[in-house]
Amino acid sequence: MAPLDQYLMERNAEMALARSAARESISRDAEVMVLGLHGYETAAKGKNGFVCMVQRSWTAGIDDPDFWNPKLRAAICFNPPAARTYLPNTIKRTEWVLAGRSKAQMFEGIKVAFDKKELPALESGAMCFMMSKQSYLSDRDPHWHPHLMFFVPLMDPAAWGTGLRDPP
Repeated sequence: MAPLDQYLMERNAEMALARSAARESISRDAEVMVLGLHGYETAAKGKNGFVCMVQRSWTAGIDDPDFWNPKLRAAICFNPPAARTYLPNTIKRTEWVLAGRSKAQMFEGIKVAFDKKELPALESGAMCFMMSKQSYLSDRDPHWHPHLMFFVPLMDPAAWGTGLRDPP
């Protein structure tokens, strides 16, 4: 991991980037969290149950080549079900990264936390907005494409039509 200061942003700039993840009609009343020296902290209280933040590289998959890329800035705005059930995973990963855990330790810790029910299972309807054109997700593809993400429990890949002889 690069030194923590390479992952930090100026507070108001981070708040603006976080809010850019969703339409203003959603983000203006959303809670906004920013990364500080001790993890994510609330920078603005919300009224609608949505939570906007800027995720860092360690929220990627374990094999992602940009896992420790300090340039990565992913503006994201979680709807209420995702804020309750997906966001705690991001918060926990960040705590462990700041505590110096390795990728392997972090992913094992996440597995154990789910097994022990210390992290909540995904709620039905959990999703997020990633609409900001200012997000930077990788050195491989700097042109970001706004989108929505829907969070679902792990399932057999065949349920998505993958692994077949003529995949979509």
